[in-house]
Amino acid sequence: MRYSVYLFDLDGTLCDTGEGIIKAAGYALERLGEPMPDSGTMRKFIGPPLWDCFEKVVGLDSEKTGRAVKLYREYYAEKGLYENRLYEGIEETLRTLKEGGAVLGVATCKPEPFSVKILENHGIAGYFQSITGSLTDGGRREKEEVINCVLERIGCDDIGSRRKAVMVGDRKYDLIGARKTGLQSIGVLYGYGSLEELREYGAEHLVNRPEEIPAV
Repeated sequence: MRYSVYLFDLDGTLCDTGEGIIKAAGYALERLGEPMPDSGTMRKFIGPPLWDCFEKVVGLDSEKTGRAVKLYREYYAEKGLYENRLYEGIEETLRTLKEGGAVLGVATCKPEPFSVKILENHGIAGYFQSITGSLTDGGRREKEEVINCVLERIGCDDIGSRRKAVMVGDRKYDLIGARKTGLQSIGVLYGYGSLEELREYGAEHLVNRPEEIPAV
């Protein structure tokens, strides 16, 4: 199958954003007087919806989670936005897909304003017809909600169009969201997910480097 629409996750797929995410989460927990988890636990903040991380990974109640999210975004807006790097080969991959006639979009659980700013900073925002993320008020938190929204924005929300669309991501959340919205998926092994995770959650394709994506 030749895909004509490619939706990209951001964290761990387009950009290595781990540094800014982990520092922002640490800032929030420190300001709340919470104990600092080990490095392995902090890495779990990369990928899932932020609210879920503070509630399920750290174990905060809903009231503290709301405060933690505000503190996280306080740090992220000032510093975390810039503490990331574009994966090698990403821009070349996006250019190849666009020149081949594909429509590109971003589907991320990161707040949309942050997502747009990060991709603008790296000079690749123009490749995407829509950069869609979560809402700053806590809405549109689940991956399938984000995917449905970006598909609607780019005019690809009917069943026939979805058969030619693919979600590109590094974690199970991307694959689950793809399956729930009728999309196939490409799992990338250079991000934060493992081979075992991507296989377990049913990635139709696996790639080791961004440059391999157009050949799928």
